[in-house]
Amino acid sequence: MNANDKSITGLVMVGHSLVHTYELSIPILVSVWLLEFSTTEATMGLVVTAGYALFGIGALPGGMLADIVGSQRVIAACLLGMSGSFLVLSVAPSIPFVTLALLLWGVAASVYHPSGLSLISKGVEERGNAFAYHGIAGNAGIAFGPLATTLLLIPFEWRTVAALLAVPATVGGLYALRANVDETAEVAADGDPEAVTDAGPDRSADGDGRASAVSSLDEFLTDSRALFSGAFVGIFLVVIMSGLYYRGVLTFLPEVLGEFESFAPVTVGREELEPARYAYVALLMVGMAGQFVGGKLTDRIRPEVGIAVAFAALAVLATAFVPAANAGLTAFLVVGAALGFTLFVVQPLYQATVAEYTPAGTRGLSYGFTYLGTFGVGAFGGTIAGAVLTYGTPLALFLVLAGIAVVASVTGAVLSRR
Repeated sequence: MNANDKSITGLVMVGHSLVHTYELSIPILVSVWLLEFSTTEATMGLVVTAGYALFGIGALPGGMLADIVGSQRVIAACLLGMSGSFLVLSVAPSIPFVTLALLLWGVAASVYHPSGLSLISKGVEERGNAFAYHGIAGNAGIAFGPLATTLLLIPFEWRTVAALLAVPATVGGLYALRANVDETAEVAADGDPEAVTDAGPDRSADGDGRASAVSSLDEFLTDSRALFSGAFVGIFLVVIMSGLYYRGVLTFLPEVLGEFESFAPVTVGREELEPARYAYVALLMVGMAGQFVGGKLTDRIRPEVGIAVAFAALAVLATAFVPAANAGLTAFLVVGAALGFTLFVVQPLYQATVAEYTPAGTRGLSYGFTYLGTFGVGAFGGTIAGAVLTYGTPLALFLVLAGIAVVASVTGAVLSRR
């Protein structure tokens, strides 16, 4: 990697790790809120879905904003906004107040993925390596968030934990403001006809010399129609299914695991520990390897083929998950590790597919739609999980998730034949 590649990669690794630190600390806190506020999984599913939905819905305007004002500024605002939202959460006295804090977090966090991925796709020469390291950092946050939350909940009550968690994002936001990066180095270096003009940060020109960053309703509608007139429709369906599966698996996983005998609470000294929370963290840590492998695969195989194979594996693993957990710790560790690995292999694959099918000038908009599907529509995976667990069983939930994975696998196979 050259100096600019390293600078951009470092910035997005900080941003990605912190976004997912907060995102996956929430399911740990859900298990506390269920007890403190005496509510049901269905209700908490709706509360969490509200925040997670904005995490996805805001990605679309976030992508447009990144195209207009530049990714670096958007990333800095994201990190500082997440810090503020967790400070609000730290004083929440009730479920409505918790909901407000999660909505604020969703708005702030939503702008990261389109801006960070747009920055990689336009500024980094070794894109595959950057996607891989970006993915590893995200999974480090995915593992660190619930682990740190679990450990902090031992000596502190949850409101204090929320306040402590606000500190890293403040530091990250200040770093993002000072980072030295060339956001469009590779667009210009490649001689792209959509190369950067002096229309502003991340603005580019098409064949008519028009700045192609979306800056008006007409341009938004025109570029959106262009995106959805081709294979991007299939990609959009894949990312929706990915989001539903991801959120459906992870939102209540600590609660689900806690129902199995292998993960019953244990008392150590004066403290009662929750093995289910540590199993949840372990599953997410395995995902770091999945992100890395998925990023490397984007440079070696057609990502559509990888999508078809990976989601087929996720369908099989969802079907096997509950029987494995019932069979004992060894069987669970095998299936759980495979699920954690495969769940995160798919992310760099569909990220790379978006980059292959979309123009540089509207890359932010493209990733905005991508994460609107993944985290916006996909947020309803939490609602689905909460409803199924309230009125059904964990086995029913994982069979629903298997069906979602089959849809994504078939769509990837169709894309690969185009």
